[in-house]
Amino acid sequence: MKTQLKKLDGTKRELHIEVEGDIVSNKFEDIFKKLGQEAKVPGFRPGHAPREVLEKHFSSAAHERVLKELIPDIYNQAIKKEGLDVIDLPNIYDVKLERNNLVFKATVEVTPEIKLGNYKGIKVQYQKIEATADEVKRQLDSLKESRKAKDIDGAFARGLGYPSVADLEKALERQVMAQKESQQHQKIEATIIEALTKAADFKLPESMIKRQLEDLLRRAKLDLALKGIERAKIDENESVLSKELEQEARSQVKTYLVLAEVARLENIPIDDQMPAKVMEFLLREASWQS
Repeated sequence: MKTQLKKLDGTKRELHIEVEGDIVSNKFEDIFKKLGQEAKVPGFRPGHAPREVLEKHFSSAAHERVLKELIPDIYNQAIKKEGLDVIDLPNIYDVKLERNNLVFKATVEVTPEIKLGNYKGIKVQYQKIEATADEVKRQLDSLKESRKAKDIDGAFARGLGYPSVADLEKALERQVMAQKESQQHQKIEATIIEALTKAADFKLPESMIKRQLEDLLRRAKLDLALKGIERAKIDENESVLSKELEQEARSQVKTYLVLAEVARLENIPIDDQMPAKVMEFLLREASWQS
């Protein structure tokens, strides 16, 4: 098999593939043998039609079946030979098939080459978390309002499952602390992602953007439907919604690819847990400041 690889842009490659000899001729022999067993030819019992008769009646069908069976195998061998990390189905064209020769081209989209900056030692800011008396009071007032209570007293606290107002206040303090911890954690992760993606400039694969946008759009439409918005209204505004979500889709794809590159460099498995594992690694390697 002969292959020639041409780089079209940051994510697209063109493969020129050629195979000849027994690989092609043997495939024709196999196909005509199958056709001879399957085909109904007037004047001949099944499986007894001469080859020249089969050639006359089923040449076109044999041609199509050879292509259907041969091209996928040859294509997969070619991308393996060239070491391509293909992320979408190929576009096959310029196909030429003869009895002992097959030539075709395939345009494929591949994972982009990503040059990361220094992803170890990213500066992150950590602040000591506190729950102020005012924040706890606001939580208490919110509870009081939602339950339409007159006073915040022992009976009110017991009704919420706490023996006293002091215990309720401690629980609310822990809740405020947990919320603040979560917010700070999200902010730190966002800082790391921003630093990584800002330092990496590469072309995003359009196929990945398209798939991510379709997923975001599907979820957005489902959310709207659950809010009671009519299906016709949702469909009517789909193009507007799609445009609004496109940038988010691009951002998510870039984030994933950058995290995947860190995973590759640090020998972290590329699986469903990859983003979380890479983030754990980056947090351990970060430069923490307080």
